[in-house]
Amino acid sequence: MSSADPPETPRHTDNAFRAKSLKGGSHEATYGGALSFMRRVYSRDLANVDAVVWGIPYDAATSNRPGARFGPAAIRRASALFDGDPQYPFGFDIFEDFAVVDYGDAGFDYGRWWEFPATIEKQAAEILDSGAFLVSLGGDHFVTWPLLKAHAARHGPLALVQFDAHQDTWDDDGERLDHGTFVARAVKEGVVDPARSIQIGIRTVAPDTFGIEIIHAHEIDSLGAAGITERILARAGGAKAYLTFDIDGLDPAFAPGTGTPVAGGLSTREALAVLRGLGPLDFVGADVTEVAPAYDHADITAIAGADIARHYLSLLAEKRRA
Repeated sequence: MSSADPPETPRHTDNAFRAKSLKGGSHEATYGGALSFMRRVYSRDLANVDAVVWGIPYDAATSNRPGARFGPAAIRRASALFDGDPQYPFGFDIFEDFAVVDYGDAGFDYGRWWEFPATIEKQAAEILDSGAFLVSLGGDHFVTWPLLKAHAARHGPLALVQFDAHQDTWDDDGERLDHGTFVARAVKEGVVDPARSIQIGIRTVAPDTFGIEIIHAHEIDSLGAAGITERILARAGGAKAYLTFDIDGLDPAFAPGTGTPVAGGLSTREALAVLRGLGPLDFVGADVTEVAPAYDHADITAIAGADIARHYLSLLAEKRRA
């Protein structure tokens, strides 16, 4: 090649399959390439992996509008927006020294619905056995039930930190597959410690709180993000905690793409500000659920879901740096 020839165009695409390292960004176009979560490598080899992103495309426990089975794919697509840059507001490349893989999606037989909880619990336990942190993408909110069981088997009763429009404490007989009852079951079976648990953004009424502290939606303006964060840390601080974010915890103006939207919720900015302050929390697992892209507009719900998952990983990476 002569000195007059133009330099070869750099080609770095499909980082999800072609990357030679689990760390670092890919810097490929946000609108092309294989769509893993934030372009992380698709892998089920968990040696030397710090955190795993896993999809659970299940919505058979939905009580209103179905469609959250498409949530993991939508969140992955939206997450391409965040690849390759220092992550706001953390200010550094979270993958520089933090190995994260996309584990793909859970496998289950949709026609054998009664097997779903045990199947997901078993697969989650296999991931946790590697020592990696698990960030799960739902799916309707029932997926959190087997995830809680898998995490509690390792850590004991968990402090539940739940962002939601609903308490999910409706009557449960221990057999229902229902996204509105799993918290009641978790308390009854000792998987969740209600004395250390808190729900944020609640704006519906259920028959029983089971002793879980509630920050109602109408308190958001008076408390502000800092006040909400303080309440969460006071309640769950010092305990092994599990973070679950039902996307309907956000107001429908910020998350229309969900199955049971309720007006009057958190803004995306408020929710992310609260999450940013949860670094001191000893959280051992996390998920984001109920993104239903068929009801979304311009991917705004999927973008919010991806940003919530990104904040989980950013908090973990920040702990690692510290």
